[in-house]
Amino acid sequence: MAGKGSSTEARYEALPENLRDAIDQFARHLSSERARSAHTIRAYLTDVVQLLDHAGRMHAETLDAALALPVLRSWLARQRGTGAARSTLARRAAAARTFSGWAQRAGLVRVDQARQLGVPRADRTLPTVLAADQAAALVEAPGAGRAAAAGVSPVDVSSVTAASDAGTAPPGDEPHASDPVTLRDAAVLELLYATAVRVAELCGLDLRDVDDERRLIRVTGKGDKQRSVPYGVPAEQAIRAYLQQGRPRLLAPRSGSALLLGVRGGRLDPRTVRRIVAARAAEARVPSVAPHALRHSAATHLLDGGADLRSVQELLGHASLATTQLYTHVSVERLRRAYRQAHPRA
Repeated sequence: MAGKGSSTEARYEALPENLRDAIDQFARHLSSERARSAHTIRAYLTDVVQLLDHAGRMHAETLDAALALPVLRSWLARQRGTGAARSTLARRAAAARTFSGWAQRAGLVRVDQARQLGVPRADRTLPTVLAADQAAALVEAPGAGRAAAAGVSPVDVSSVTAASDAGTAPPGDEPHASDPVTLRDAAVLELLYATAVRVAELCGLDLRDVDDERRLIRVTGKGDKQRSVPYGVPAEQAIRAYLQQGRPRLLAPRSGSALLLGVRGGRLDPRTVRRIVAARAAEARVPSVAPHALRHSAATHLLDGGADLRSVQELLGHASLATTQLYTHVSVERLRRAYRQAHPRA
């Protein structure tokens, strides 16, 4: 149960030993056999611990009793009563079904009653998408990608390490074009929009994953599946400037082969990436967005530009084409808005 939040850890410790053992076996199954990411495993275990804690309050002390259909329905009903979103209920029901199905296959329960559990349909909301000019304004940080060509004198990295790793350059009137954090942030922003990678995928990139000759990055996505994703000239320039003038001055013994580094030399943290995007969005005066909005925006702009759905699916690393099709709805909705605003008979 390493990595769990304090409240989940306390609930886990309060469970009977047989239920704790089942959770531990399930965690190993998700990690070794299903190759789930640490984030996914953490989410599954949190939901399962909450389910078994609820079952204990209903005096269900065996796994068969804890995974009985009335207990499962009571658990979801209690969350619905506290105002949980439909998407949350759908996720937790899916976690319960996955856990119960595994327990039945592992011989820990006689019957998989969760198969009869209705999964609430999550609300289908269209993702946040920036217009092309807004996305360009967000990723084009002042001086970004042009430091190598400018021949600016290097700055003292001590001024960078003194600043907090908040995803922005140290205090000053304007970020210096060759400041290592500025160069790193430019590479982060260009890669997010150019390749439409997830934040975890971006932070997981190593130096060997960049093929600068063919302008490709090798991305390890969900389920440890790998894909090659192309990037354009602006991202190439930003990466080159960062590798030449930024990364060497952030380098530390703990850096290893990580492509993107924090100011203390470790691998860049996803939370820092979120702060980078938020700070740049405010600076560029575009809507406040999370990094995932750049992924949504890139996918939508590709479809708007004529890319076929299968190619976008491969670029995004979606297992199902249905997931990628969501972006066609975004494009159609944008067309509808433009029609309503511009057509005299709309």
